[in-house]
Amino acid sequence: MTPSVGIIANPASGKDIRRLVAHGSVFDNKEKVNIIRRVLRALDAFGIPHVLAMPDVFGLVLRALEDAQVNLNVDFVDISLTNTGEDSTQAARRMVENGVSCIVTIGGDGTNRVVAKASRDVPLVPISTGTNNVFPSMVEGTLAGLAAAAVALDVNQVRERAVHRARKLVIAREGKPIDLALVDVVVYDERFVASRAIWDVEKMRTLVLVAPHVGTIGASAIAAYLPEMLTAQGHGAWLDLGPDGRRVLVPVGPGLIAPVSIRSLRWLEVGEGGRVLGAPCVLALDGERENPVYPGQDVIIYLSEEGPYVVDIQNAVRTAIEAGFFVI
Repeated sequence: MTPSVGIIANPASGKDIRRLVAHGSVFDNKEKVNIIRRVLRALDAFGIPHVLAMPDVFGLVLRALEDAQVNLNVDFVDISLTNTGEDSTQAARRMVENGVSCIVTIGGDGTNRVVAKASRDVPLVPISTGTNNVFPSMVEGTLAGLAAAAVALDVNQVRERAVHRARKLVIAREGKPIDLALVDVVVYDERFVASRAIWDVEKMRTLVLVAPHVGTIGASAIAAYLPEMLTAQGHGAWLDLGPDGRRVLVPVGPGLIAPVSIRSLRWLEVGEGGRVLGAPCVLALDGERENPVYPGQDVIIYLSEEGPYVVDIQNAVRTAIEAGFFVI
């Protein structure tokens, strides 16, 4: 099969309401176009003949192609645009069906979450352009393209050596999985999804984490600033928040440091979780309000090891170097 790479770029990432309530920078679509162009040039330089891309209203990939000066063939998956996260899910599904070797994602935690719903065993190469990102990394588009090329060609068994499976949080209603999160779930004291983004610490009732992450900001950072986190690597976490708890200063947004009151904390092994209490409320998944919970509904959240496959970009490049991939 001819090696091919998928590209899913989210034109809406890096622009949400948190820029108004905190001090986050705006990641505009012109820079996303530049990133895509660098990815395409890296893929082309190492002989990847075919790219499948997601269409979008801004035309990110089309604009990237204008000055890319590449010989590879770029096709767009056939989806009906909704201008929601469903576009990325549908695009990932089509790419998997068409046999892409990996999918380069250009967006934030939320973008990767919706792609992971349909990526199956196709690994992601995540490039961060969102807000308080934990799942994707800030990486140069050229390097991401080199890693994607190495994976597509399976240089030096790179798929075995530089691809790992991430964990996820599963949200189940009445015993049936309905959604997932790659970083965290916040039980938020609201009745409606509204503006989606979360920023008000006082409205956070419960926080469930795939893992505490030092060096990040946002809800996922709350457990990371506790001393016991240093000895709990590899575990998920369930935190109940509210008055009369242990107060911790946390960077909950860009330039926004606030005290958070943690009433209780327990570490999670794979398969462990808990029941959502206090309905009505809204579940925020990876920083965005998505699922309302109504009184009488039985909703649980648990840690799973069956998340998406992810390319370790630095390790993939290193593995290719060992094989002389760059020697001409």
